[in-house]
Amino acid sequence: MQHILTAFSALDPLIALGVFVATAATDACYVAFTSAVVARKRLSAANWSSVWYMLSSFAVISYTENWVYVVFAAVGSWVGAFLSLTLLHRPGTAPAPIGSSPPE
Repeated sequence: MQHILTAFSALDPLIALGVFVATAATDACYVAFTSAVVARKRLSAANWSSVWYMLSSFAVISYTENWVYVVFAAVGSWVGAFLSLTLLHRPGTAPAPIGSSPPE
């Protein structure tokens, strides 16, 4: 129990916020990357992939020092995926599935 209390007391609020924001942005980039891959947009997919790895490196480096940062990473990841899918899902703007007939 003392080990857990020590880990929590060693938290830096700015690092915790940075991990949260970095993982939220990482998941948003992952959603954009996946969307670009599905749409077969090579340049866009490559760009999103590089941003995705750059952002995730901050979180990984930060929470390897203290395992408690993983909690902030998980919450940030959830928020990033939820918000990016919420913003991407607009009724009537979804592209046609790959291989479908063009709209008339």
